[in-house]
Amino acid sequence: MPTIYQAGDLNTNSLVVPNLYTQVQKPATLALNGVSSGRIGLVGTAGWGPLNTAVIVGSMGDCLAAFGTKQPLATDIGTAVNIAILNGASDFRCVRVSDGTDTAATGTLAGVTLTARYTGSAGNAITATLTQGAIITTKYTLTTSHAALGSRSYTGTTWADIAKAIAADTSALVVATVPDTAPALAAGTVTLSSGTDGATPKAEQFIGTDGTARTGMYALRNQNCALGMLHGLTDNTTWTVQKAFGLQEGLYMICAGPSGDTITNAVSMKAAAGLDSYGVKLMFGDWLWWDDDTNGVMLVSPQAFVAGRFGGLSPEQSSLNKQLVGVIGSQKAGLVSSGTAQTYSDAELGALFENGIDVICNPAPGGSYWAVRGGINTSSSDTTNDDTYPRLTNYIANTINSGMGAFVGYVINTTLFGDIRATLLGTLSNMVTAGILENTASYTVVCDASNNPQSRTDLGYVQADVKVRYQGINRFFIVNLQGGSSVVIVQPASAA
Repeated sequence: MPTIYQAGDLNTNSLVVPNLYTQVQKPATLALNGVSSGRIGLVGTAGWGPLNTAVIVGSMGDCLAAFGTKQPLATDIGTAVNIAILNGASDFRCVRVSDGTDTAATGTLAGVTLTARYTGSAGNAITATLTQGAIITTKYTLTTSHAALGSRSYTGTTWADIAKAIAADTSALVVATVPDTAPALAAGTVTLSSGTDGATPKAEQFIGTDGTARTGMYALRNQNCALGMLHGLTDNTTWTVQKAFGLQEGLYMICAGPSGDTITNAVSMKAAAGLDSYGVKLMFGDWLWWDDDTNGVMLVSPQAFVAGRFGGLSPEQSSLNKQLVGVIGSQKAGLVSSGTAQTYSDAELGALFENGIDVICNPAPGGSYWAVRGGINTSSSDTTNDDTYPRLTNYIANTINSGMGAFVGYVINTTLFGDIRATLLGTLSNMVTAGILENTASYTVVCDASNNPQSRTDLGYVQADVKVRYQGINRFFIVNLQGGSSVVIVQPASAA
């Protein structure tokens, strides 16, 4: 009888029985879906949450539930996420780090020790209440609650039952340690205490270690982030390490100089670090004033403002002259509310930009608002030192990397060459439709016998050569004005 096969499951050369053989083929892939160009990989500190683990965050609610209340620290994850969301970002992978001296809050309730699931000061606000059932008096309910982290409830007739229910809950706020001789359940309430955050992590803890158990920055590996920042870290000895990681992962790393820096020192720090790469955007250490809804007016690194603005921009866009929100002043300009402001001279801006250092300031070319003033990275090459080069290059490379591997293992012939060309051309054509590339003349794809001679294909090699021309950024806008009573105006001929 007729049989249905999935494509590739039937060897048509070995058929001996006359019959109907239907092969189901997958739809042809004519283009790859673009990867995220706004996902931010963020490493920082918090009073709660797993350490050295990339946590998905898409809103402030997610952030508070994962890391607890925002803290008045330059390295705080919640503060960075808040700033970035306000400026357009909506997709994060956040990694909490510590110096290793942080401790978990604890408390004793009815003879059982309850320990906060994670270390940190947020655990000190967890309350645990054990109540007896009103109808079935042998049943008790343990409720753990926290203003930012939420509440959880567990019911049982013994401490063993309740502890088992807690252990099965991956979002539990506490861990219950029941003695070998379990005490009887008894109503009561306890607030956990003695949880600490430890000191500010060192540079090596922000950077972390690579390998099987990745920590710090390396916990962002394979998270498909487009942007990366170690929030509040200003150690210039880490800049080239961040650069190497960013180039490996296709992340545009955003670094910053120390708070209250001088231009001379900033230039010296960059030179000492040996940083010259399109993979890193270095912001001058003119930190910004931010009015936090939890901790009041704070001085924060410019990193989150820049990352947030990129998070809401298409990859062909530069940060240059894009208005930022939430800035209420800077160290150089002072607080806006003071009524006085000091601005950067062209000579100061030139000294920064010539050395691959960007800055946030007010005014911007478009008016009296806060914006990134240079739109540059740390590369000394004029062809790669604009924001758009790393962002768009990473976007295209990661998009290709996300789907073209499906062609590995296919027989090398003209059909394979055609399928590869069609997929790449379709992908680039979609970028034209999205406005990322200007038109179909902006790219070429070669994958045929001309760049795949038999001497190479016999060894299993297939090569596709892709060239893409990016759109330029208007950095130096010149308007030629000629005025006066003697000026002769020649009107263009009207169209027929």
